[in-house]
Amino acid sequence: MKQGPGLFSDFGKKAKDLLNKDYTSDQKFTISSSSYSGLALASNIVNKGGLSSGDVAAQYKHQNAVVDFKLDTESNILTTLTITDLHPSAKTVASFKLPDYNSGKLEVQYFHEHATVATAVGLKKSPAVDFSATIGTPGIAFGAEASYVTSSGEFTKYNAGVNMTKPDSNASVVLADKGDSLKVSYLHHLNQLNGGAVVGEIARKFSTNENTLTVGCSYLVDPHTLVKAKLNNHGNLGALVQHELRPKSFLTISGAFYTKALEKTPKFGLALSLKP
Repeated sequence: MKQGPGLFSDFGKKAKDLLNKDYTSDQKFTISSSSYSGLALASNIVNKGGLSSGDVAAQYKHQNAVVDFKLDTESNILTTLTITDLHPSAKTVASFKLPDYNSGKLEVQYFHEHATVATAVGLKKSPAVDFSATIGTPGIAFGAEASYVTSSGEFTKYNAGVNMTKPDSNASVVLADKGDSLKVSYLHHLNQLNGGAVVGEIARKFSTNENTLTVGCSYLVDPHTLVKAKLNNHGNLGALVQHELRPKSFLTISGAFYTKALEKTPKFGLALSLKP
Protein backbone atom coordinates (compact mmCIF):
# COMPACT_ATOMS: atom_id res chain seq x y z
CA MET A 1 0.00 0.00 0.00
CA LYS A 2 1.18 3.50 -0.80
CA GLN A 3 1.86 5.92 2.00
CA GLY A 4 -0.97 8.46 1.97
CA PRO A 5 -3.46 10.33 4.15
CA GLY A 6 -5.03 7.17 5.62
CA LEU A 7 -8.68 6.34 6.26
CA PHE A 8 -11.19 8.78 7.73
CA SER A 9 -11.87 6.27 10.52
CA ASP A 10 -8.27 6.78 11.67
CA PHE A 11 -8.82 10.50 12.42
CA GLY A 12 -8.16 10.94 16.15
CA LYS A 13 -7.63 7.20 16.65
CA LYS A 14 -4.35 7.57 18.54
CA ALA A 15 -5.94 9.89 21.10
CA LYS A 16 -9.02 7.64 21.35
CA ASP A 17 -6.86 4.57 21.97
CA LEU A 18 -4.91 6.25 24.75
CA LEU A 19 -8.16 7.32 26.46
CA ASN A 20 -10.11 4.08 26.00
CA LYS A 21 -8.00 1.08 24.98
CA ASP A 22 -7.47 -1.60 27.69
CA TYR A 23 -9.79 0.12 30.19
CA THR A 24 -12.36 -2.39 31.45
CA SER A 25 -14.62 -3.06 34.41
CA ASP A 26 -15.02 -6.75 33.55
CA GLN A 27 -12.91 -9.86 34.00
CA LYS A 28 -11.42 -11.19 30.78
CA PHE A 29 -9.15 -14.13 30.02
CA THR A 30 -7.58 -14.65 26.59
CA ILE A 31 -5.27 -17.35 25.36
CA SER A 32 -3.89 -17.40 21.83
CA SER A 33 -1.31 -19.17 19.74
CA SER A 34 0.04 -19.07 16.20
CA SER A 35 2.02 -21.29 13.85
CA TYR A 36 4.48 -20.74 11.04
CA SER A 37 1.87 -22.02 8.57
CA GLY A 38 -0.13 -18.81 9.01
CA LEU A 39 -2.80 -20.20 11.37
CA ALA A 40 -3.61 -18.36 14.60
CA LEU A 41 -6.10 -19.44 17.29
CA ALA A 42 -7.58 -17.45 20.19
CA SER A 43 -10.13 -18.09 22.91
CA ASN A 44 -11.80 -15.41 25.08
CA ILE A 45 -13.83 -15.70 28.27
CA VAL A 46 -15.49 -12.57 29.71
CA ASN A 47 -17.36 -12.18 32.99
CA LYS A 48 -19.56 -9.07 32.94
CA GLY A 49 -22.03 -8.29 35.69
CA GLY A 50 -22.01 -11.89 36.85
CA LEU A 51 -22.77 -13.20 33.36
CA SER A 52 -20.14 -15.12 31.44
CA SER A 53 -19.65 -15.22 27.69
CA GLY A 54 -16.91 -16.36 25.39
CA ASP A 55 -15.78 -16.96 21.85
CA VAL A 56 -13.29 -18.96 19.83
CA ALA A 57 -11.51 -17.31 16.92
CA ALA A 58 -9.23 -18.53 14.16
CA GLN A 59 -7.23 -16.62 11.57
CA TYR A 60 -5.44 -18.00 8.55
CA LYS A 61 -3.02 -15.99 6.40
CA HIS A 62 -1.91 -17.10 2.97
CA GLN A 63 -0.05 -14.79 0.59
CA ASN A 64 -2.28 -11.71 0.19
CA ALA A 65 -5.42 -13.20 1.82
CA VAL A 66 -6.53 -13.34 5.46
CA VAL A 67 -9.53 -15.34 6.67
CA ASP A 68 -10.99 -14.64 10.13
CA PHE A 69 -13.54 -16.91 11.80
CA LYS A 70 -15.23 -16.37 15.18
CA LEU A 71 -17.84 -18.42 17.05
CA ASP A 72 -19.34 -17.09 20.30
CA THR A 73 -21.44 -18.64 23.07
CA GLU A 74 -24.64 -17.21 21.54
CA SER A 75 -24.04 -19.34 18.42
CA ASN A 76 -23.15 -16.34 16.26
CA ILE A 77 -20.62 -17.05 13.53
CA LEU A 78 -18.63 -14.15 12.08
CA THR A 79 -16.47 -14.69 9.02
CA THR A 80 -14.26 -12.06 7.38
CA LEU A 81 -12.16 -12.37 4.23
CA THR A 82 -9.53 -9.69 3.58
CA ILE A 83 -7.60 -9.54 0.33
CA THR A 84 -4.81 -7.04 -0.30
CA ASP A 85 -3.18 -6.20 -3.62
CA LEU A 86 -6.06 -7.74 -5.59
CA HIS A 87 -5.62 -4.45 -7.45
CA PRO A 88 -2.54 -2.25 -6.90
CA SER A 89 -3.07 -0.08 -3.79
CA ALA A 90 -6.49 -1.64 -3.09
CA LYS A 91 -7.85 -3.72 -0.23
CA THR A 92 -11.09 -5.74 -0.25
CA VAL A 93 -12.95 -6.91 2.87
CA ALA A 94 -15.99 -9.21 2.79
CA SER A 95 -17.80 -10.19 5.98
CA PHE A 96 -21.00 -11.88 7.10
CA LYS A 97 -22.53 -13.01 10.39
CA LEU A 98 -24.76 -16.04 10.87
CA PRO A 99 -27.61 -16.61 11.60
CA ASP A 100 -28.25 -13.00 10.47
CA TYR A 101 -28.19 -13.56 6.72
CA ASN A 102 -28.69 -9.84 6.05
CA SER A 103 -25.46 -8.87 7.81
CA GLY A 104 -23.19 -9.45 4.83
CA LYS A 105 -21.02 -6.52 3.79
CA LEU A 106 -18.47 -5.89 1.07
CA GLU A 107 -15.91 -3.10 1.52
CA VAL A 108 -13.31 -1.82 -0.91
CA GLN A 109 -10.49 0.51 0.17
CA TYR A 110 -8.25 2.34 -2.28
CA PHE A 111 -5.02 4.00 -1.13
CA HIS A 112 -3.27 6.65 -3.19
CA GLU A 113 -0.33 8.92 -2.45
CA HIS A 114 -2.66 11.90 -1.90
CA ALA A 115 -6.11 10.34 -1.42
CA THR A 116 -7.87 7.39 0.19
CA VAL A 117 -11.37 6.15 -0.64
CA ALA A 118 -13.43 3.47 1.11
CA THR A 119 -16.85 2.15 0.12
CA ALA A 120 -18.91 -0.47 1.96
CA VAL A 121 -22.17 -1.98 0.69
CA GLY A 122 -24.53 -4.30 2.54
CA LEU A 123 -25.20 -7.58 0.75
CA LYS A 124 -29.01 -7.48 0.92
CA LYS A 125 -31.97 -5.95 -0.83
CA SER A 126 -32.04 -2.13 -0.45
CA PRO A 127 -28.69 -2.02 1.36
CA ALA A 128 -27.01 0.81 3.21
CA VAL A 129 -24.00 2.31 1.46
CA ASP A 130 -21.11 3.76 3.48
CA PHE A 131 -18.60 6.02 1.79
CA SER A 132 -15.55 7.88 3.07
CA ALA A 133 -12.76 9.82 1.41
CA THR A 134 -9.64 11.69 2.50
CA ILE A 135 -7.24 13.92 0.63
CA GLY A 136 -3.85 15.27 1.67
CA THR A 137 -0.60 13.80 2.89
CA PRO A 138 0.52 11.68 5.86
CA GLY A 139 1.13 15.01 7.66
CA ILE A 140 -2.25 16.67 7.09
CA ALA A 141 -5.47 15.25 5.70
CA PHE A 142 -9.04 16.42 5.14
CA GLY A 143 -11.84 13.89 5.00
CA ALA A 144 -15.55 13.12 5.15
CA GLU A 145 -17.83 10.10 5.47
CA ALA A 146 -21.51 9.44 4.85
CA SER A 147 -24.01 6.59 5.12
CA TYR A 148 -26.93 6.36 2.68
CA VAL A 149 -29.91 4.02 3.06
CA THR A 150 -31.25 3.07 -0.35
CA SER A 151 -34.63 1.88 0.98
CA SER A 152 -35.56 5.28 2.44
CA GLY A 153 -33.34 7.43 0.25
CA GLU A 154 -31.94 9.23 3.31
CA PHE A 155 -28.49 9.96 4.68
CA THR A 156 -28.27 8.53 8.19
CA LYS A 157 -24.76 9.85 8.81
CA TYR A 158 -22.40 12.47 7.48
CA ASN A 159 -19.22 13.59 9.21
CA ALA A 160 -16.20 15.67 8.23
CA GLY A 161 -12.84 16.49 9.76
CA VAL A 162 -9.17 17.28 9.53
CA ASN A 163 -6.23 15.32 10.94
CA MET A 164 -2.65 16.50 11.47
CA THR A 165 0.22 14.14 12.27
CA LYS A 166 3.82 14.83 13.24
CA PRO A 167 6.49 12.40 14.50
CA ASP A 168 5.75 13.35 18.14
CA SER A 169 2.12 14.53 18.00
CA ASN A 170 -1.31 14.06 16.48
CA ALA A 171 -4.28 16.44 16.35
CA SER A 172 -7.75 16.08 14.87
CA VAL A 173 -11.02 18.01 14.56
CA VAL A 174 -14.15 16.03 13.64
CA LEU A 175 -17.67 17.39 13.07
CA ALA A 176 -20.04 14.45 13.55
CA ASP A 177 -23.68 13.46 14.17
CA LYS A 178 -24.90 15.44 11.16
CA GLY A 179 -23.22 18.54 12.51
CA ASP A 180 -24.59 18.20 16.05
CA SER A 181 -21.31 17.34 17.77
CA LEU A 182 -17.72 18.50 17.54
CA LYS A 183 -14.70 16.62 18.86
CA VAL A 184 -11.18 18.10 19.10
CA SER A 185 -8.27 15.96 20.30
CA TYR A 186 -4.53 16.41 20.68
CA LEU A 187 -1.88 13.83 21.62
CA HIS A 188 1.78 14.53 22.30
CA HIS A 189 4.58 12.07 23.05
CA LEU A 190 6.96 13.14 25.81
CA ASN A 191 10.48 11.90 26.48
CA GLN A 192 9.90 12.70 30.16
CA LEU A 193 7.35 9.87 30.24
CA ASN A 194 9.84 7.30 28.90
CA GLY A 195 8.04 7.19 25.59
CA GLY A 196 4.60 7.80 27.08
CA ALA A 197 2.17 10.50 25.99
CA VAL A 198 -0.35 13.10 27.15
CA VAL A 199 -3.71 13.65 25.50
CA GLY A 200 -6.57 16.13 25.68
CA GLU A 201 -10.02 15.82 24.13
CA ILE A 202 -12.92 18.28 24.02
CA ALA A 203 -16.34 17.04 22.90
CA ARG A 204 -19.30 19.38 22.46
CA LYS A 205 -22.90 18.44 21.68
CA PHE A 206 -24.69 21.47 20.28
CA SER A 207 -28.28 20.23 20.77
CA THR A 208 -27.81 19.84 24.54
CA ASN A 209 -25.12 22.50 24.97
CA GLU A 210 -23.01 19.91 26.80
CA ASN A 211 -19.21 19.96 26.91
CA THR A 212 -16.90 17.15 28.00
CA LEU A 213 -13.20 17.73 28.58
CA THR A 214 -11.03 14.64 29.05
CA VAL A 215 -7.32 14.57 29.77
CA GLY A 216 -5.13 11.51 30.01
CA CYS A 217 -1.57 10.24 29.99
CA SER A 218 0.48 7.08 29.65
CA TYR A 219 3.83 6.39 31.34
CA LEU A 220 6.30 3.57 30.78
CA VAL A 221 7.60 2.62 34.23
CA ASP A 222 9.99 0.14 32.60
CA PRO A 223 10.14 -1.74 29.27
CA HIS A 224 7.50 -4.19 30.57
CA THR A 225 5.13 -1.99 32.61
CA LEU A 226 2.70 0.67 31.37
CA VAL A 227 0.60 3.00 33.53
CA LYS A 228 -2.33 5.02 32.16
CA ALA A 229 -4.78 7.50 33.72
CA LYS A 230 -7.62 9.73 32.53
CA LEU A 231 -10.02 12.27 34.07
CA ASN A 232 -12.92 14.28 32.66
CA ASN A 233 -14.73 17.39 33.88
CA HIS A 234 -17.69 15.27 35.10
CA GLY A 235 -15.46 13.70 37.75
CA ASN A 236 -14.87 10.31 36.12
CA LEU A 237 -11.36 9.05 36.91
CA GLY A 238 -9.84 5.96 35.34
CA ALA A 239 -6.45 4.28 35.79
CA LEU A 240 -4.75 1.07 34.74
CA VAL A 241 -1.51 -0.84 35.08
CA GLN A 242 -0.42 -3.23 32.32
CA HIS A 243 2.52 -5.58 32.81
CA GLU A 244 4.10 -7.84 30.21
CA LEU A 245 4.56 -11.16 32.00
CA ARG A 246 6.45 -12.63 29.06
CA PRO A 247 6.71 -11.67 25.38
CA LYS A 248 3.17 -10.93 24.09
CA SER A 249 1.50 -12.02 27.37
CA PHE A 250 -0.08 -9.22 29.43
CA LEU A 251 -1.80 -8.70 32.77
CA THR A 252 -3.96 -5.55 32.96
CA ILE A 253 -5.63 -4.19 36.10
CA SER A 254 -7.88 -1.15 35.71
CA GLY A 255 -10.19 0.88 37.91
CA ALA A 256 -12.85 3.58 37.51
CA PHE A 257 -13.85 6.10 40.17
CA TYR A 258 -16.46 8.87 40.37
CA THR A 259 -14.67 11.63 42.26
CA LYS A 260 -17.87 13.63 42.89
CA ALA A 261 -19.44 10.71 44.80
CA LEU A 262 -16.66 8.83 46.55
CA GLU A 263 -19.23 6.86 48.56
CA LYS A 264 -20.02 4.90 45.41
CA THR A 265 -18.19 1.62 44.97
CA PRO A 266 -15.31 1.91 42.49
CA LYS A 267 -15.30 -0.41 39.48
CA PHE A 268 -12.35 -2.69 38.89
CA GLY A 269 -11.42 -4.83 35.90
CA LEU A 270 -8.90 -7.56 35.26
CA ALA A 271 -7.65 -8.84 31.90
CA LEU A 272 -5.15 -11.63 31.36
CA SER A 273 -3.86 -12.30 27.85
CA LEU A 274 -1.53 -15.26 27.37
CA LYS A 275 0.35 -16.26 24.25
CA PRO A 276 2.45 -19.38 24.89
